[in-house]
Amino acid sequence: MISFESLKSEYEQNWANLEIRPARLSDANAVARKAINGKATYQQIERLTGVPWHFAALCHYRESNFDFDTYLGNGETLHRATTLVPKGRGPFATFVDGAVDAFRIENFVGAHDWGIARILFRLEAFNGFGYHAKGCNSPYLYGGSTLYGPPEARAGKFVRDHVFDSGHVDSQLGTAVILHAMMSLDSSITLDGSPQFASRAEPEDDAASTIVLMQQALNKLGANPPLAEDGISGPKTRTAVSQFQQQNGLRDTGLLDGATVAALTRAAQAGPTGPTGDMSRIMKRLEDLAQMLRPPVGAVTPATTTPATTASGNTLPATNDPISLFERLFSLINKTAPMPGPLTPTSSAPVDQLKQVVDLLSTLLNRDGKPVLGQVNGALGDTIGKMLDGKKTALGIGGSLITALLSSVTASPNAGGLAGLLGTLVSAVPGLGQFAMPISLALTAWGVLGKMEKWAQGTAPPPKPTT
Repeated sequence: MISFESLKSEYEQNWANLEIRPARLSDANAVARKAINGKATYQQIERLTGVPWHFAALCHYRESNFDFDTYLGNGETLHRATTLVPKGRGPFATFVDGAVDAFRIENFVGAHDWGIARILFRLEAFNGFGYHAKGCNSPYLYGGSTLYGPPEARAGKFVRDHVFDSGHVDSQLGTAVILHAMMSLDSSITLDGSPQFASRAEPEDDAASTIVLMQQALNKLGANPPLAEDGISGPKTRTAVSQFQQQNGLRDTGLLDGATVAALTRAAQAGPTGPTGDMSRIMKRLEDLAQMLRPPVGAVTPATTTPATTASGNTLPATNDPISLFERLFSLINKTAPMPGPLTPTSSAPVDQLKQVVDLLSTLLNRDGKPVLGQVNGALGDTIGKMLDGKKTALGIGGSLITALLSSVTASPNAGGLAGLLGTLVSAVPGLGQFAMPISLALTAWGVLGKMEKWAQGTAPPPKPTT
């Protein structure tokens, strides 16, 4: 996987050493002036997204040579839905509307680091990181500078997929060269946009590990050409996703939404030795835990315990409304005290509360025989079980369950009512990447079950006092 941290010092050093070749200086200044002429429009985008206007200008140059009648995501016309990845975007009333949509898809909305290293990393990601393996600076960034091409530096270009010609010199100006020229013409451009807190992860960093898993799945399924497993959802990855969606009856967007991640995971895990793709392992753990909590035959239930509603001989929550279930689950979890030591009749009240939690989780995970919390859990069960079996709930029960609820609706983009409302929120709020939620859900489910097993077995530590 490509890591920003591993490339950061290289970007900073290259920027410090960047010199525009004298023969290309007039060309670079001409392009820079075009970019600056659109500053007012790019600043509208900055106010809506937080993405610096000069970065928007560079992306606009890359995609459509400053044509304001095009979609910033791929250079197609604004006036009909896009047919290239990302597909199905638009039509858009204005260039600004399309640009906001494109930056949201790229996970740039909500980003904090706009220093030079991160800018160059994001720009190179559009074209791919293959030049690093060839010992050659990317012409996409440095074309027209002394950092690319003889006599000062190595030449080379990927003339087509996976075909590198070391003798080819790309004549196109690089985006770093254009930015350098823009700064010489407009002193308002500053590159001091590093995050206030260096440890804060950027949105695309959060998404990278999931994208790598999906690239691995696509390669396993025969992506042609094979994808670089770099954690970047670039044009090649999106094209492969689009092909998979077409082959599997999914909405063809080229984007890794929740339904696509679930289908990819199932397909990659299919086979005689792979998981079955259902909820059986999670449900089996729930059944085992519920059995541990059942009172022995002939035991008397304390009078203070409120009996649960039953149906077909099984203890079930009184309601199957999702919001009510989550509200009850939160309140029960807050009341359930982990009891050290073996379970005895004296701990019947906490055990009874814990059993209600188990029943609620059973209903949430398998309501009316259909999994409510997404389709990816079974396919990831083996790996997740090994990672989180018996450990504390690392993601936090409250936030995890909310994530799970959101995950359940992202796989149904056309849902109505509450599901449609939450689906709209998921797609609109920066940082709520749809493809990440089913995987977060699966991790959470195993973590919650492992924690409750400790409670039932008396191996969990006592709760910390609160003030």
